[in-house]
Amino acid sequence: MPKHTQKSISSLTIGVVGAGSWGTALANLLATKGYPIDLWVFETEVKEHIENNHENNVFLPGFPLSDNIVPTNDIKTAVAGKDIVLVVVPSHVMRETAGLMAEHLSKDTLIISASKGIENKTHMTMLGVLKDVLDPIDQDKLIVLSGPSFAKEVVQQMPTVVAVASTSAKNAKLVQHVFATPRFRVYTNDDPVGVEVGGAIKNVIAIAAGISDGLGLGLNARAALITRGLTEMKRLGACFGTDPHTFAGLAGVGDLMLTCTGNLSRNHTVGVQLGEGKTLDEILLEMRMVAEGVKTTRSVYNLSQNLGIELPICNEVYKILFENQDPKKSIKRLMTRTLKHELD
Repeated sequence: MPKHTQKSISSLTIGVVGAGSWGTALANLLATKGYPIDLWVFETEVKEHIENNHENNVFLPGFPLSDNIVPTNDIKTAVAGKDIVLVVVPSHVMRETAGLMAEHLSKDTLIISASKGIENKTHMTMLGVLKDVLDPIDQDKLIVLSGPSFAKEVVQQMPTVVAVASTSAKNAKLVQHVFATPRFRVYTNDDPVGVEVGGAIKNVIAIAAGISDGLGLGLNARAALITRGLTEMKRLGACFGTDPHTFAGLAGVGDLMLTCTGNLSRNHTVGVQLGEGKTLDEILLEMRMVAEGVKTTRSVYNLSQNLGIELPICNEVYKILFENQDPKKSIKRLMTRTLKHELD
């Protein structure tokens, strides 16, 4: 059984579940630090290409990967007996993946989620899903990693700063040191749910910012959407009992700014194409990688209706995505809402 409290940080055993662009980039970061990484890959062809060519040709093409990464299609190999398991799968398969992991995990394993989203049916965050499926599990063993971090820049070792959040300061600090490098700075945080809410809703706002850019509405409009989007992030966070200060940090305004403005953002790209006149079905047919904001929009919209909270930007994104509303109509609705105090 893993006893990470009795082992040096450098000798910890680590498995990574999920070999999309972000999972691959984080696996490579850890492998480059010297950790042998068992990487669970869903697709057989991706596993074989990593194995034979040390490259993820589907989700992170063009970047050589460390020899310390050992890809596997067997989830038991990736998670059994590990001190740390990092889970980086799309939010809509988190529950199924956690179920596959459950029987192979050791009770002392730290589970880190680097997935961003809110489950459609239950409206749980990813840590909520993990706790639900892996019950009984100590809440302190669940940790979230989030922040402004494009996978391509991380794999290129460009300077990046993120947060790891846990209800256990000890475990957050341990994970901080596991991931930290001179090019990947890690801060600790004690509000894991707040960090998750920030990481989820910023994707919805990024779609809105992309729609604005696709319509050619200018920089003023984009700045307004980002700023008012932060307000909506705080409102939703309050319903989860989070610390409002979290949203002024890396997983809040930091990730929001990056995802709403960076040309590597899949969610912003979806928005741009919607603004340019494409339908959601047309856009998704051309994408192999998941734009988390699409599914999260449904969760956030349903939450706002159930809880009676005002999330006008998120609600308009929902109408554009799932009710085929003309984006120009959404802009008009947002701009002509009842006038009020900024902080109401």
